[in-house]
Amino acid sequence: MSGREPPQPGKIAAVLLSLVAVSAVLAGWAVLARRMELWRLTAPMVIVLAGVVIGLATSDRVADTLNTEIAEHVAEIILAILLFVDATDVRGGLLGHEPKAALRILFVALPVSIGTALLFGLWLLPGSSWAVLLVIACIVVPIDFAPVSSILRDRRVPERVRNVLNVEAGYNDGIVSPLFIFALVLADQDTRVDTPLQALEAAVPQAAKAIVIGLTVGAALALAANAAQTRGWMTIQSKRLVLVAAPLLAFGLSLAIDGNGFVSAFVCGIVFKYLRHSDDIRRDLELVDDVGFLLAVGMWFAFGATAVAILEDGVPIGTVVFCLAALTVVRIGPVAAGLIGTRFSLPERLLVGGLGPRGTTSIVFGLLAFNVLDGSDETTVGLVVVLCVLGSVILHGVTAPAAAHTYAAREGSSRDEEHSRPGK
Repeated sequence: MSGREPPQPGKIAAVLLSLVAVSAVLAGWAVLARRMELWRLTAPMVIVLAGVVIGLATSDRVADTLNTEIAEHVAEIILAILLFVDATDVRGGLLGHEPKAALRILFVALPVSIGTALLFGLWLLPGSSWAVLLVIACIVVPIDFAPVSSILRDRRVPERVRNVLNVEAGYNDGIVSPLFIFALVLADQDTRVDTPLQALEAAVPQAAKAIVIGLTVGAALALAANAAQTRGWMTIQSKRLVLVAAPLLAFGLSLAIDGNGFVSAFVCGIVFKYLRHSDDIRRDLELVDDVGFLLAVGMWFAFGATAVAILEDGVPIGTVVFCLAALTVVRIGPVAAGLIGTRFSLPERLLVGGLGPRGTTSIVFGLLAFNVLDGSDETTVGLVVVLCVLGSVILHGVTAPAAAHTYAAREGSSRDEEHSRPGK
């Protein structure tokens, strides 16, 4: 007889109920998508609510299912695909239409924000090691527009602000992921890594291998697709399928040689987009965009379901203050300072800093950390992710349209005053 434990009826029922719920809600959202956009209700918002309902109905059985090795591997694959999608979704060239501002955001403001979050963690999250706090900082800093995607289409927001936000959202999670893995290895008590130097000795070769794999896979597939397209060997469907296979191939090959699969998928996306010559790259990206969207929907549902179990024992006031700081000053200050010297005005710099929702990347990073850490560290990470993402959905969902309206009204008033001056 097999030693495998028989499936538990309660867990099977919870999984089936979850499947029915997420499918029904997704179908309902699809039917009413345009109407919900007018109501400023995005798919992640609706899916999170469904997850919360299922979490209440199934107690903590869904949360127990997610805290497994299988869930961790699924989250890794989801993150690899999302990193690839983000890297290929940047418009207007490699760094968009505002390359100077984009570089400032990614390589000045982003590191300063992580450092600031780490300092707030030392103050407000006592009892956690600096490695765990660095993990948390990497979770709360990257932005993602899935909860409030309408921001990037709101014409009241200046085009250059939307462009630099699009570039940041495309690249920041890929830039942060190596640091996140480094911190997670250092914070994991089950590994034999005891010092930052030992963690770097493991992380640097992994990153180097990943970069080589990402460059190779991205370049090879892009050049092969270009040659095949010239000869008429590809169909519309096959052009889309290449973009689905690319991140999985880069991720898998990188892991096979003990590389960092996240870095590999991210680099693959950048190289593929840069080298691919397509008549309509946006159309080619539709399938992988949809795949990424569906995977993200699953993560948002899981997030809503686990939020119930995580919050049921209460939240320390220090954690609440930390999350509020992470959503506001941790980002706004470094971004506003980092853009000094660019052609962004002070109101525009504040707008870039204020429009920074947290979403799928924070959830996936959080799930990975939740499955690796133990005890109080696991609890702290879970609370931070839930409060930060839910807080962002509420805060940015409400304030982003108001900020856009205020900015547009202010600019309109300034122009009226300028034209009303004598001699104009």
